[in-house]
Amino acid sequence: MPLASPPRLIVFDLDGTLIDSRVDLCNSVNATLAHLGKPTLPEAVISGYIGDGASMLVRRAIGDPEGDITDEQYVTKALTFFLDYYRIHKLDNTYLYPGVLEALQAIRATHPQTLMAVLTNKPVHPSRDICAHFGLSPFFFQNYGGNSFHTKKPDPHGLEALIAEASTLAGRTITPAETIMVGDTDIDVLTARNCGARSIGCTFGLKPHSLEDAPPDHLAHTPADWLSFILADPQ
Repeated sequence: MPLASPPRLIVFDLDGTLIDSRVDLCNSVNATLAHLGKPTLPEAVISGYIGDGASMLVRRAIGDPEGDITDEQYVTKALTFFLDYYRIHKLDNTYLYPGVLEALQAIRATHPQTLMAVLTNKPVHPSRDICAHFGLSPFFFQNYGGNSFHTKKPDPHGLEALIAEASTLAGRTITPAETIMVGDTDIDVLTARNCGARSIGCTFGLKPHSLEDAPPDHLAHTPADWLSFILADPQ
């Protein structure tokens, strides 16, 4: 079913939505574990840790998901190594999902007044670097990361900030009901819900199983499926 009305703002997650970064993230985690003298982890395990930002990814990998390790210097050492390693290796194996560029081009061509942005829990600098590398930056008026605000998704603050910025650019108020959050995890769906926006869940991403816990308004099995919802004539 198409959306009831065309969106004025579309906000995309990055990892698992626009790009497949699984291998580079997993390699960076395992390089960090090896640096700490800890055993490495299978890719399938690390993939389940992705989605809540770099700090939580590293904490989960070193066995401290609840922040119980009292030696914060140890955690900081692990996170610093991870970020330094990932900064160098973030594009070794990462690629755009097939059809992403074409989908963004179609949205821009068919609905030029619809604004687009990125909201990811990944740190903002690698997010922007990756988007620039793959030629995505011109599609987005803004790209916010997990360290852009005092909170991360699923807190709605980042999405609310993007709606406010988009409203200023558009010269009119854009409402949450006119906004779509596109992502591959329950975190993205909950971000949309917490803001009053609509959501599209990407089953081709890194954690599609998590969408069972927070069903989105629509499911997309490929980037082309975004178009069947976004570009459909509501009339």
